[in-house]
Amino acid sequence: MLSSPVLKQEVPASNLGHKSTQRVVSIDILRALIMVLMIFVNDLWSLHNIPLWLEHVAPGVDGIGLADTVFPAFLFIVGLSLPFAIDNRRNKGDSQWELVKHVLTRSIALLVMGVFLVNGETLNADAMGMQPNVYDALCCISFILIWNLYPKTFNKNIVYLLKFIGIASLITLAILYRGKENGIIERFAPHWWGILGLIGWSYLAAGLITVFAKNKFSVIISAWIFFCVLSMAAKAGFVPGLILNYIPESISGGTLAGLTMGGVLTSLIFQYFRAKKNNKRLTLFYLAFSVLLITLSIVTRPYWKLAKLGATPAWLFLCSAFTILAFLAIYWITDVYGKANWFKIIKPAGTDTLLCYLMPYFVYFLLTIFHFTLPEAILSGGVGLLKSLLFAILCVFIAGKLNKLGVRLKL
Repeated sequence: MLSSPVLKQEVPASNLGHKSTQRVVSIDILRALIMVLMIFVNDLWSLHNIPLWLEHVAPGVDGIGLADTVFPAFLFIVGLSLPFAIDNRRNKGDSQWELVKHVLTRSIALLVMGVFLVNGETLNADAMGMQPNVYDALCCISFILIWNLYPKTFNKNIVYLLKFIGIASLITLAILYRGKENGIIERFAPHWWGILGLIGWSYLAAGLITVFAKNKFSVIISAWIFFCVLSMAAKAGFVPGLILNYIPESISGGTLAGLTMGGVLTSLIFQYFRAKKNNKRLTLFYLAFSVLLITLSIVTRPYWKLAKLGATPAWLFLCSAFTILAFLAIYWITDVYGKANWFKIIKPAGTDTLLCYLMPYFVYFLLTIFHFTLPEAILSGGVGLLKSLLFAILCVFIAGKLNKLGVRLKL
């Protein structure tokens, strides 16, 4: 998807993108760091006596914690990778329809995974006869069977059989599912889309725009501005209810799609300055853009607060700025100064991110099956935080080992 060598093409200002088939090391590493951070903050529920600034801020509160910056950063990185990924497929000969089909199928896969994992959150063990951790593990195994990147040497009939088993397993789990919320037994349904589903909807909007824009800067920046304005309009109550009822909030709310489109815009700017071999101007532009975003966050915060759960414009702008600054720092460390080996230990989280995301479900399942509990002494304070960090690294390590065994979850 992304490229580390300096690009040679000169491009006109009206079309800042260019075709690149190589990888940008810094984007892979940023993605890896965000995934490690995501696993880390998702494990904080197991700890106590830890700083409040690390956790999610409660609903309705004006403010964010570290955990509230991880998901938007990941959405932003999805957009950051999009132009490279689409150009790569174009260079391999994909037609416009094939690109659209790729975006659609990938979005559907993320939505399916998101909905299944969300239902695990309200599963009722007594009604279904299955523990939530067992259900989650079976879902994740099914995802791998369906979407694994099987070696070309694999017997096609075996591949079809494994995919069929995965699909049949998900259908069976959906039929057998029983959940309970507010004292009412519920059947399988998209109660909400889950993290993966929200990524899926945002990816769908940004992906289709990027495909049809064909790297035209004017189209991309217009789309980003549109979603930013839509985010403010939605919070101000100016978006008709009819639209909100028929278009998923991840798109109609503007904020999440705006994060992803911000990544696409940042990617085109990156390509432009890399083509000119001008890291100094790239840095200055990113710093100026970040200052603008922070200013927009400050200006909009009094109207709709700064909140992740509210998906407010201030959250959109501030987290976009944070991600740009993080990308800029990692770019200088890895692509400019060549220190990518510093991050070697977390490499699988950048190249097989989805598999890493699923790893905690398997670990929690194993802990449940073997009735393994950790001593109270390592579930508190700084020691507990170290435990959660090591847990995140362990998940990345397991994913890396599975990669070597031929398990590669690619959509």
